[in-house]
Amino acid sequence: MSGGNSTAEKWVGSPRDFLIEQHVADTMTSAHWHDHIEINLLLEGSMTYLFNGKQEYVEAGRLVLFWAAIPHQTIFVTPQSPLVCVYLPLVDFLAMPIETSARQAILQGAFIHEPNPSDGASGARWLDEWGRGDQAWRQLVTDEVRLRVRRLILDHADVGFDRREATALAGPGIRYTQVLTDLISTRYAQALTLTSIAKLARVHPTTANRAFRDVLGISVMEYLTRFRLARAMQRLAETDDPILEIAHDCGFGSAARFYDIFRKRTETTPRQFRLMTRSG
Repeated sequence: MSGGNSTAEKWVGSPRDFLIEQHVADTMTSAHWHDHIEINLLLEGSMTYLFNGKQEYVEAGRLVLFWAAIPHQTIFVTPQSPLVCVYLPLVDFLAMPIETSARQAILQGAFIHEPNPSDGASGARWLDEWGRGDQAWRQLVTDEVRLRVRRLILDHADVGFDRREATALAGPGIRYTQVLTDLISTRYAQALTLTSIAKLARVHPTTANRAFRDVLGISVMEYLTRFRLARAMQRLAETDDPILEIAHDCGFGSAARFYDIFRKRTETTPRQFRLMTRSG
């Protein structure tokens, strides 16, 4: 959800809820995250995101797509700029027939944006039809958004996606992944191993890892590390909690291990990251 004091930031929906809305974009006081694939369309002006520790400049008319579970923040917005936000549930995204490498790239931190003259009109129409509240119209909007996402990904070949067969995920792999990610989201602060996570999910560790690699392109333990790191980054940006407390609460076990992982992944220290998110 991109916008500082907007109504979008107040919205708390289910990870399986689809939503489209418009508000006036604003800078965000801290980074945040949620479990949807987020699609943004700025209708006027420009904005700069801090996404996964990197600045991304976007002008009006460019459709933006990213996985919102990765910490993100708007750090500059042209005043009074209208922004259309679409929240596509992760489960819907995973079920879309897109290239495996493209899906994995997005879930591993790709930030996609491109201009299309027709997107402004489409966004306005989606808002109008969604606002009618009629289920048939809302289903039509949802279907059109999914098609637009597929086209965006196909158009974005220069991101470096490998060309692989486009398939929709189905069967036990996606179900295992959903169970495992749900477990990690509620138990990440605990001391976890692949064996213990798989046992909680009632699957074999090899099956768990295979499902994760097929769906997300990474191992279960790599996902756990990224999840913990995302939560720690959020706490560093939003609170004054002691770094040792954050390390413990986010499941790193010790401050030394937290500092080591944080520095390797972000090329900065937790303290430096905290100062960076509050500068200016």
